[in-house]
Amino acid sequence: MPRHTIRVPKPEFDLSGILYEVEQLPAQLSSESLFENDKPLEIEIGSGKGLFLATESVANPAHNYLGIEIIGKYATHSAARFVRAGAREIGNAKMVSGNAEPLFEHRIAPGSLEAVHVYFPDPWWKKKHRKRRVVNEKSIRNYSNAIRVGGRLHFWTDVLDYFEDTVEMIADLAPNLGVPIPEEEMEAEHDLDYRTHFERRSRKYSIPVYRVCYQKRS
Repeated sequence: MPRHTIRVPKPEFDLSGILYEVEQLPAQLSSESLFENDKPLEIEIGSGKGLFLATESVANPAHNYLGIEIIGKYATHSAARFVRAGAREIGNAKMVSGNAEPLFEHRIAPGSLEAVHVYFPDPWWKKKHRKRRVVNEKSIRNYSNAIRVGGRLHFWTDVLDYFEDTVEMIADLAPNLGVPIPEEEMEAEHDLDYRTHFERRSRKYSIPVYRVCYQKRS
C-alpha cells in the first residue's frame, strides 16, 4: 500500500535543537549529552512521520525521547511534528537523520537506555534483502546491550514472518531480554489514537498487527 506524499516544512520553520545530522551529534548519546539532564532515555528506530514520539513525549515529560530515521525527509517531517506538539517547550524530544546501527554500536553506552521502540519496520520482502531489516542478529545484540536491566524493547509489525523471525532470534541471541510479553490493542477514540501511522493504516484495513514487549532481566 503506497505511502502518502510527505510534507516537508518550509525552510524558515525553525528545527534548530530538534533535528540533527549524525555528524552534529555528541560522541556519546545520553540524556546528559543530548538534553543536559538525567531523565530516562528512550529511542525509537525508524520514526517515520513521528506520530509516536510526538504523542509520547508530550504525555510523558519525565522521560527523554530520541528518534532515529534514515530517510531525511521523514526525519525532517518528524522533527516538525515534535515542534508543533510542544517539544521545544517541554525540551524532551529530538530527531536524528541517519542510520541507527552504527550509533548503537559505537555511541550508546551499555545499560543506558530505558527503552528501544521499533514499530512497523520495512519488511524487505525478498529473502536476499532480509539482511537489510532493522531488526537483525547484530541489532538485537546491540539493543540488548544498550537497554538497562528492567528496561524494555517494543517491537510491532503487521508482517507475521518478520514477527516470528524476530521472536526466534531474540530467544536465541538475547535470552536476557526475557520472554515476549504481548501488548494489547488500545481503543482509538480519534484519528491520532494510534502508536504510529502504520498502525492506523493496518487497523483501518483490518490487517493483523503483532505486538510484543520484552523487559530485560539481566
